[in-house]
Amino acid sequence: MASRNIYEQTFDEDVQEDEQSSCPECDGRVTTNAHETVCEDCGLILADEQIDHGPEWREFEGEETAQRRTGAPNTVARHDRGIGSEIGWKKDSEGRTIGGKKRRQLGRLRREHTRAKIGSKADRNLLSGFVEIRRMTAALGFTESLRNQACQLFRTAQSEDVLRGRSIEAIASGCLYAACRLNEYPRTFEEIATVSKLDEGKVRLGYKVLNRELGLPVPPAGPKQYLPQIASETDVGQGTERRARTLLENAAGETVSNGCNPVGTAAGALYIAGQETGEYLTQAEIADAADVSKVTIRARYREIEAEVV
Repeated sequence: MASRNIYEQTFDEDVQEDEQSSCPECDGRVTTNAHETVCEDCGLILADEQIDHGPEWREFEGEETAQRRTGAPNTVARHDRGIGSEIGWKKDSEGRTIGGKKRRQLGRLRREHTRAKIGSKADRNLLSGFVEIRRMTAALGFTESLRNQACQLFRTAQSEDVLRGRSIEAIASGCLYAACRLNEYPRTFEEIATVSKLDEGKVRLGYKVLNRELGLPVPPAGPKQYLPQIASETDVGQGTERRARTLLENAAGETVSNGCNPVGTAAGALYIAGQETGEYLTQAEIADAADVSKVTIRARYREIEAEVV
């Protein structure tokens, strides 16, 4: 049974299933949220950065100038939700160059304004955590939607007093890993640690603290969720990937849910699929792409063969 049927998904309530279309790659289920349209099975993003058809200005009765712009929209990825004001540089609102005396005065005002925006230690912690999350998501190429969910989780952790006595970088890394798991877009602790300022053990600890203190509805990661990543690393064809997915679906018994590393199970299924479709991959190549040992691949593919065949 799929994990989405077992665990109630309450973290991203704006996700809607698109019943009119299916994934062009794997014919999987396609869902649409406020930011993107994505396939739930293989993770293919079909549409991103959708056009906002709402108004970008406001009008008030009695104003001489209509259709005045109101600035950037609110965002949870900033400590002040993106509604803070900024003092410009060199030119005034009419486009005229500012003189030296006025420029120095504005420089002093800008410095005090920057200090006033961070009015407490809590705001400073939020700013540090959000900067770290934005840096890691940019390095890993994650979507804006996932970044915003990680930032919202960090904000919730602070409001629940989870940050007290703990490293901001560890909690920020744990939030990013948890957001990936909550969206069934799993990434390993090693991948998060490659862009984090901490090692793998600290990232794992940060996630465990969040999971324990906040009770996150994290579904277990299955082998099918890791399959597209391994297939992309080994550069196999779509037919081989589809065959590996079918093998995992048919071996949905003890082989898939025996508590073993799901990455190894996905790698074993891809090895069998490659032998069947003629894309002969060595166990060393797949082990390199999946970051598991060759012994693990041999054990997992023999289990799958024994159950499917």
